[in-house]
Amino acid sequence: MTRIITCIVTLAVQLISTNSFSFAPVQVRVKQSSLSVIVDTNSLLLHANNSPDWGLLLANNSPDWGLLEGRIGSCLHPAAMISMFGLSVSTGLKGFKWRRQRTIGQEISDLKKTLAPVAEGEALSSADSATTKQISEFTTERKTLASENNREKHYESGVLLAAIGTFFAIEGPLNTYARAGKLFPGPHLYAGAGLVCLWAAAAACVPQMQKGSETARTLHIGLNAVGTGLFAWQIYTGYPILMKVVELTKFP
Repeated sequence: MTRIITCIVTLAVQLISTNSFSFAPVQVRVKQSSLSVIVDTNSLLLHANNSPDWGLLLANNSPDWGLLEGRIGSCLHPAAMISMFGLSVSTGLKGFKWRRQRTIGQEISDLKKTLAPVAEGEALSSADSATTKQISEFTTERKTLASENNREKHYESGVLLAAIGTFFAIEGPLNTYARAGKLFPGPHLYAGAGLVCLWAAAAACVPQMQKGSETARTLHIGLNAVGTGLFAWQIYTGYPILMKVVELTKFP
């Protein structure tokens, strides 16, 4: 609670445009090139040049975050993102199945056009027999795909992935900042930021896809393919971080 109050007080100081402001039990004085924040009970004395050192602020005033501060809370991000990677792959497979269901009808029509006219009682040629067998197989495949309801499942999984994935992609850095007082820029952090951008761009293609745009569909597939690769890289770069978190945190 101390940290939250301190952050609010410091933020308020930055918004003050007058030369002085006081309100018991907190006294604030602002000068042109520096600021001083004094909180009663001597809980915080912060001097910063133009803006507060938020890392120092959090590091020196660490409240009790309960489970969120321990190993369980710190492992929420990796556990959720690993689950989201599995959901991402599953969503992609459902999408390809729905695409197959949409396009297989055209293949069946094209095959039917290659069949030679046959008089009643006349046997099919070997080529036509093979084509007829293939048409039957494609028809069965289309019925099977239609029964799986892949269109709705793909959409619902995509929405869930975007919502939960984005939430925990932001929660991870916030958890790190709350515990360590700073972030650690590197491949893992950049991959996560890029992944969220790719999710947003892929989702933006949906309205045009619903209107039948093949360009939007191709772009949607490409963005998600790149995103899945980036997701795998994020997990790879996140493993050493997870081991460090496990080493430095305690249950619960």
